[in-house]
Amino acid sequence: MDSNIVWFLILGIWSVVIVFSIKPVHSYMVSRGTENMVAVYYNRKIAHMLAGGVPIILTPIVFDNPIWPLIGGLIGFIALLSTHLLDRRLWWMQTEQNMNDATFALMLGISVYVIWTYSDEPWLAILPSLFMAFGDGVTGIIRNKMFRKRTKSAWGNLGMAILCLPLGWFIGTLANPSIPLWGLISGAVASFVERYEFGVIDDNVLIIIASSIVIFLGLILGPII
Repeated sequence: MDSNIVWFLILGIWSVVIVFSIKPVHSYMVSRGTENMVAVYYNRKIAHMLAGGVPIILTPIVFDNPIWPLIGGLIGFIALLSTHLLDRRLWWMQTEQNMNDATFALMLGISVYVIWTYSDEPWLAILPSLFMAFGDGVTGIIRNKMFRKRTKSAWGNLGMAILCLPLGWFIGTLANPSIPLWGLISGAVASFVERYEFGVIDDNVLIIIASSIVIFLGLILGPII
């Protein structure tokens, strides 16, 4: 069997297992006095990092074609969207207030596919998704810890920047030694725009689009210095 298919199945199963294995985490947090909504958002960020982030890190290693992360993202989007539309939400990580978990999967798949196809640099292609999975994940955990609710705060953006700036530099250097500064700038931009949402255009969409624009500028314009 093609190794791409094998890894696609392995990572798909991994993501599903993570989503359902964090269900007891919600129950544990609530039993310790955590409000339901706070526990839900903690779980969502755990899913961001483990169910989404881990497969993305492995993507350049195990896949030789960007179609696989695109298919994975679309399947994740359809599956998560259906739970909202059918009112069968995964209550330990989803809410009626938004469908950000579904847009997370969609933007992840599209971003990797588009950048990889254009640049032929798989490590560079995963960078915006890493910002979204781990940077936004850290941001949510910081805000949950500080404010005990889903909210926006500069402290969360600062925590995201502390992670995303060196991540952008490192991955940018690994992918293309001529654009590490562009990788760093993309991390800064992602950390800034995370604070904003405009209706259905949530922070996941903004993080991906804004940081991807910076990466494309770097590919087109070349090294800054």
